[in-house]
Amino acid sequence: MSVSPVIAIDGPVASGKTVVGRAVAERLGYRFVDTGVMYRAVTWLVLERGVQPEDADAVSEVVVGATVDIVADGQQRVMINGTDVTEHLTKPSVEAAVSFIARVSAVREAMVAQQRRMAAEGRVVMVGRDIGTNVLTDAPLKVFLSASKEERVRRRYKEVLATGRNLTAEDVAENLEHRDTIDSQRELAPLRAAEDAVHLVTDGLSVEQVVTRILELAGAD
Repeated sequence: MSVSPVIAIDGPVASGKTVVGRAVAERLGYRFVDTGVMYRAVTWLVLERGVQPEDADAVSEVVVGATVDIVADGQQRVMINGTDVTEHLTKPSVEAAVSFIARVSAVREAMVAQQRRMAAEGRVVMVGRDIGTNVLTDAPLKVFLSASKEERVRRRYKEVLATGRNLTAEDVAENLEHRDTIDSQRELAPLRAAEDAVHLVTDGLSVEQVVTRILELAGAD
């Protein structure tokens, strides 16, 4: 049995898809593509240009034609139009605006086209919210990760504390619920599991346990 050349991993905020996807890619020697950082990169660009995130037409003008690339040279760096914007992607302003930017149809079309080009090269693990349902519908392995709200809030709050941001667990829970609502109810490519995706609930599981299960599904273990 050959190893799946493309692995699509979807799930809501703090479901574990990024850390798991990166670990799976490292184990397989594959390229890791976190599509979420691509949307954060174009969100940074929109804000840098002084455009309001709610102005879909103006947002589209900024994003269409922009080139986002993910470079791995010891650590992952995110480039937009040749500029390294990695350090800007976790700013509160980007965090607050990214869901608005991501639901603009022209933005998603532009990013999906770039994501499909990356996947066409093969040997890739791609994570996001619509990879299996929209971006890579023919991916030989699709995984949907989920976790309870309580677990996801705990994980997200831990991430927030690590960045030094002054937020309470209640703030994190409210933000997470807001993101879930936008992601699941948006008209274009809403968050949902593909019909042929393997659904893994990550509560109580270590990263290594989830990674091992995905490697088994991929035919690598």
